[in-house]
Amino acid sequence: VQLQASGGGLVQPGGSLRLSCAASGYNLPYYATGWFRQAPGKVREGVACMSSSDVMITDSVKGRFTISRDNAKNTVYLQMNSLKPEDTAVYYCATTTVDICSFYYPDFNYWGQGTQVTVSS
Repeated sequence: VQLQASGGGLVQPGGSLRLSCAASGYNLPYYATGWFRQAPGKVREGVACMSSSDVMITDSVKGRFTISRDNAKNTVYLQMNSLKPEDTAVYYCATTTVDICSFYYPDFNYWGQGTQVTVSS
């Protein structure tokens, strides 16, 4: 199983980015897939999660971030709008072996390599 996260970069406050998480060797539509982030000196936190029947978005990004999936491309996306400096972190995608969303990172078995998002003027 390989997850390839991409799409990070440097953006000004108020800007947008779309992160992608492409999977190989694993059918993402059958399992929950999440996005986590970790800022320097902080614990890893769940940002968004999608299963076949559920979507979870953490309160700090509700109304700004959306998670979606392209089953044909076996890819999960995180659209991030109205970005703030406090969104700066390394973003990771991860997937589980069950179709249940969670923000508890030990529930996730497979992880991508992380992509840096920096929001700064």
